[in-house]
Amino acid sequence: MKNPIFYFIVVVIVSIIIVKWFFSKKAIIKRKLKKTEKKRIVEFKAGDVAKIVGKVEFVDAALIAPLSKRECAYYYIHVEQKVSSGKSSYWKTLVKEELSCRFVIREEDSCAYINDNNLKSYIVQDRNYSVGFMNDATENLEQYLHSRGHESEGFLGMNKTLRFNEGVLEKDEEIAVFGHGVWKDATQLKLPAEYGRILEITSPPNDAVYLSDDTDTTKKKVIKAHADSNDYNFEKRYKQNEKRYRE
Repeated sequence: MKNPIFYFIVVVIVSIIIVKWFFSKKAIIKRKLKKTEKKRIVEFKAGDVAKIVGKVEFVDAALIAPLSKRECAYYYIHVEQKVSSGKSSYWKTLVKEELSCRFVIREEDSCAYINDNNLKSYIVQDRNYSVGFMNDATENLEQYLHSRGHESEGFLGMNKTLRFNEGVLEKDEEIAVFGHGVWKDATQLKLPAEYGRILEITSPPNDAVYLSDDTDTTKKKVIKAHADSNDYNFEKRYKQNEKRYRE
């Protein structure tokens, strides 16, 4: 019979992994946006708290993401170094950077504007780069590291083991935003007058504004099956098997 202590250790490790994932920034933000009621921007009444989905539209000149050189309204960069300690190793954060310019969220003829620094965001990190043994840093990666006070090489000129992750919000990219909405004139928000009336998004009491471009938070639920006129139990069965009907 195998040692029960072994099973206990496995259960503890798995439990820690699950708890760590469940309470991670990514999981919390996605869960919030997926569960929150979605409203069209035009349907918002002053004081409503809900989720909107729309496309990014630049107000200011676009930013240039440092690693991928993409034009964007927002970028997030995370650089880590693999550090060995005895028989184990872990990833140490060297740089965590995010920057945005002003942008609005457009849905057809209506727009919303995030006007709050209390923002929790998860941006899909779709550009990934690495440095390590027999894999030198590109000139661009080296310049970025140097500008942030780091180098790609360590002792005796050996490459450090590094990984770079970058996510951006590009023009016309669809995003989901949760917050408290109030209608204001664009000039009140120091936005161009041609925007007219615009929905100002701020954080609700004891909460924050949430934002993500993950498709799990922006896609709509659609019922792809049709209920028979005599199938009074269709709605109940749909709710029980909701995942099967998602896009």
